[in-house]
Amino acid sequence: MAQYQDNNSEKTQQEHSNPGLRNLFKVDESTGVSKFRFYMLRSFYLIIIIFLGIEVWTEIFTHREAWKPLPAVAYSFWAAFTLLSVIGIFHPLKMIPLLLVQFTYKLIWLLIVAYPLWTSGQLTGSASEELTYVNLTGIVIDLLVIPWFFVFKNFFLPDSRKRR
Repeated sequence: MAQYQDNNSEKTQQEHSNPGLRNLFKVDESTGVSKFRFYMLRSFYLIIIIFLGIEVWTEIFTHREAWKPLPAVAYSFWAAFTLLSVIGIFHPLKMIPLLLVQFTYKLIWLLIVAYPLWTSGQLTGSASEELTYVNLTGIVIDLLVIPWFFVFKNFFLPDSRKRR
């Protein structure tokens, strides 16, 4: 019996010694997302702004010749993406559709460009090889960062409160 009480008191001490850590991973009932997930989303938006933004905006401001139409579309998209990511820092859940666009365009690119090259044995050494690894890494990060339960609950499942 004394051993049971000792184990119980150790658990109680551990729980009381780190209440902030426990609350960090606790899912908020009003949003369905933990504080940890909020911080992770905000960090991800910041990483997008820094890494993609610096590259894209540097190219936009230092580009010297007339833009070719398709590269201009790509840089315009990425520039808009980085600007909208600023909103994501302040409203991470409202900007999740932006991350879904990122996930989707990378997935589509992998399916229509990388997969055919890979299945035909032409991916290695091709112009698409590096971008394939970048997009694969991005897909994995998106899968880890995006709160998928929240996405399905709020964007795909019918909301009973909106029914009449």
